[in-house]
Amino acid sequence: MSLKIAATPLTRSLWSGGSRKQVNRACCVTLRGHDGTKERSSCSSRGPRGDVQPCSEPPHEPPTAAGQRAEEPAGAPGVTGARRRASTSTATAAPQVDQKTYLWARYADLRRMVHELIPPGACKSLNSSAIYANNEVSLAEVDIYGFDYDYTLALYSNALDTMIYNKAREFLIENFKYPDGILKYDYIPNFAARGLHYDIQKGLLMKIDAFHYIQSGTVYRGLRPVPDEEVLKLYGGTYHIPLQLDSGFYGKGPKVKQFMDIFSIPEMTLLAVANDYFVTNDIDYDPVHLSKDVSEAIGMVHLKGFMYKWIMQDLDKFIMRGEETDAVLQRLVGHGKKLFLITNSPFSFVDKGMTHMVGKEWRDFFDVIIVQADKPHFFTDCVKPFQHVDGNGDLRWEKISSLDKGHIYKQGNLFDFLRLTGWRGSKVLYFGDHLYSDLADLTLRHGWRTGAIVPELEHETKVVSTDRYTVSLTWLQALTGLMERLQTHRDPDSKQVLDEWQKEREELRVMTKNLFNPQFGSIFRTCHNPTYFSRRLSRFSDLYMASLSCLLNYDLSHTFYPRRTPLQHEAPLWMDQLCTGCMKTPFLEEMAQIR
Repeated sequence: MSLKIAATPLTRSLWSGGSRKQVNRACCVTLRGHDGTKERSSCSSRGPRGDVQPCSEPPHEPPTAAGQRAEEPAGAPGVTGARRRASTSTATAAPQVDQKTYLWARYADLRRMVHELIPPGACKSLNSSAIYANNEVSLAEVDIYGFDYDYTLALYSNALDTMIYNKAREFLIENFKYPDGILKYDYIPNFAARGLHYDIQKGLLMKIDAFHYIQSGTVYRGLRPVPDEEVLKLYGGTYHIPLQLDSGFYGKGPKVKQFMDIFSIPEMTLLAVANDYFVTNDIDYDPVHLSKDVSEAIGMVHLKGFMYKWIMQDLDKFIMRGEETDAVLQRLVGHGKKLFLITNSPFSFVDKGMTHMVGKEWRDFFDVIIVQADKPHFFTDCVKPFQHVDGNGDLRWEKISSLDKGHIYKQGNLFDFLRLTGWRGSKVLYFGDHLYSDLADLTLRHGWRTGAIVPELEHETKVVSTDRYTVSLTWLQALTGLMERLQTHRDPDSKQVLDEWQKEREELRVMTKNLFNPQFGSIFRTCHNPTYFSRRLSRFSDLYMASLSCLLNYDLSHTFYPRRTPLQHEAPLWMDQLCTGCMKTPFLEEMAQIR
């Protein structure tokens, strides 16, 4: 179906005024009826051969039939000077409609239009198994595939978060002598979300957008939301977090810390719980020391090997979808691709997990295997040399002059890796879950292609695909556009209407946020803006997906194209409107009055 044909019913819906078609003045075309006669002209028209002809008719006639939109009052947006004079000086003019009635008529028209425009299952095409592109990538040009291990090759169940939280809580009480009362707080699976910021000095967990503004209603002290009025007082009358206070490049402070990896979710929950205990019991405490102690308690779970031990003792419980990882590796190797692994995890742990997922001969898939790499320093420092590790994980003291297939290497650095392999530029595609530790330096400094693993996409795409979300978001966008256009009405009655609309708008924003996470909403959006996490995702990853298994849905010569979304100064195309629910274009005829 051609775009011309596809646009026809949408055009009719957008511009219909009863049974007669109307058209945007900016389009400068004439619409004709089924019998070929002219029904409505714009500022110009096209003849039968497509030539542009001047219009001899007025470009817009107000509908007069019962049930249609009321006559716009003088001075209303989109009303020409001639019509204003006619409405005030002609004895036969229609009676004036008060501003309140006019605004609510526009509201009703728009609401009806929104429901008519949303086709059944409008967003059902969203698929959590798809790969999404921030940048154009052709897999035909990729010869080498690299992988992180944790949450990339190996995906873990949510049961691991509970184990990490419980053990870190135990360390906090036994090693750091925190009150036993914290034991009463069980792990809350859906409290925190990846990408949040934590103000270390104020003890506040919050969500920040791409412009460093705090999202209203997403600031928590402990397990309780902080009122917006208090947030404004705490930050000097603004929701903005200055750049010098915000987290550093790797999200580690000094005053505001960002939690970017999936392993950080138990840490955020433990921070909230500890804060909540002290606040609830009216006990004075130092938020800076609390943050440091919780971070060390979480670190002890990893450094002391508890997490590795739990997983290795019950691989079936903690490792998910291992057969899909096996299928991905089989397919890549079968097409002659070179594979390598760079992970911070120790060899014994990786070996156990890969054997469970792929089999005892898993090392045959990889041309280079590097464990305990100490990322992100692996990508930035030139200090640590590669060390050879045998099959038991023991060091073999020898000079490394090449990186050989089937061998295991420890530590090292990317600069020696590039020198020894010659794998450079866009022919390399590396996958990881941590935007900073895994991907940032590779894309910014070395020009590798990067793929982010974002398991949260499965949940987020399910929410976005629901009818409730689709209808609510489309109406929210339409209502926002209506308020933007009609804000010039400043009489008391109009202000009352606009205040009601603003209240409805805020309710819609809260409702759509809560569909993702009642506390913090989507990890990708703060109302209409991208989140800070989303901004980093689009900057540091060429592709992103829920899991590596998404690669199985594409052939290895596939080209991924980023969706072209209109910039603020660009008029959206018809297909953009169908995909995004943009409701501004139908009112280009009004915007023409201010050009």
